[in-house]
Amino acid sequence: MMMKKTLAAIFVSSSFIAGVAGSCFAQAPTQHVAKAQLPNVCILATGGTIAGSAASNTQMTGYKAGAIGIQTLLNAVPEIHKVANVQGEQISNIGSESMTHEIWLKLAKRVNELLAKPDVDAVVITHGTDTLEETAYFLNLVTKSDKPVILIGAMRPATAISADGSVNILNAVNLAASKDAKGRGVMIAMNDVINGARDVQKTNTLRVDTFQSPELGYLGYFENGRPVFYKATTRKHTKDTEFDVSELKDLPRVDIIYSHVNDDGKMAEAAVANGAKGVVHAGTGNGSIHENAEAALYDAAKKGIVVVRAARVPNGPTIESTEAWDKAGFVHAGTLNPQKARILLQLGLTKTNDPAKIAEMFGKY
Repeated sequence: MMMKKTLAAIFVSSSFIAGVAGSCFAQAPTQHVAKAQLPNVCILATGGTIAGSAASNTQMTGYKAGAIGIQTLLNAVPEIHKVANVQGEQISNIGSESMTHEIWLKLAKRVNELLAKPDVDAVVITHGTDTLEETAYFLNLVTKSDKPVILIGAMRPATAISADGSVNILNAVNLAASKDAKGRGVMIAMNDVINGARDVQKTNTLRVDTFQSPELGYLGYFENGRPVFYKATTRKHTKDTEFDVSELKDLPRVDIIYSHVNDDGKMAEAAVANGAKGVVHAGTGNGSIHENAEAALYDAAKKGIVVVRAARVPNGPTIESTEAWDKAGFVHAGTLNPQKARILLQLGLTKTNDPAKIAEMFGKY
């Protein structure tokens, strides 16, 4: 009943809106006495539906994302303090459709700063669902620690009947506090399942079970609130990657070009004209390229722009195909979808613009 009353209070009181927490573990907890035997978990908030507020408790769309501050969300789930010493910190208050490189870099630097502290054991990040998979994969490549980093969101605003955010917060803290979570890379804890950052996708526009790892599967489940793992990724991540964003102020421009019937290469030409350092071609089938668009991509490659072939098909790898594409130096995205291929290419371009070396990265990460 305590959780229900707190959520009702969130709905009726405008004073809860846009609450902001201080810095994680900059000072001792004030609302709950820290327990030395419990792990210290910092929750970084970026906004999203999980912090969304609507006019009524039956409104599931058209709400204001990122309207509720992190401390209010944590107050609604007092059970987390039985699992860990938890403090919150606000990084941004946006709908994740408006995520930027600036926020990504701010978030990554703060995650690394926190995890470098011996008294911080894990980080949980609340996030909108629209680009959650992208932020998760970005952090999976740039976090320099094997301590748990868990992302969560919600498909229903905090003010809704049967809002899913509170249980996701509780599960995320349980996962972050688990010794079994260490060294597994960045994970997503939603709808009672655990997904790895590399393979997870948002698969449905409305359903709470939207986050899936098609074909390659979940890492594990929550069984009565307890995280249980059944598999692990084989790809390198976090502290085992070569990427360092500590001095970066922006990321190289990489555009995604979505192929279609009657494609003529004009979008590729526009990407080059607007300063793209790389292009991800979301092709049909096995990353296929329309014959009328080939010339534009060949020209881009000749100008030193790295071209990655991905697929608009939701499942299966993009692998070698037409000999001419391989000779042109086009990189294969493997099982990465276009939006994640873009992230790896962006980070790869901070190290090199050699397509062969970029291709090696796609084979490792």
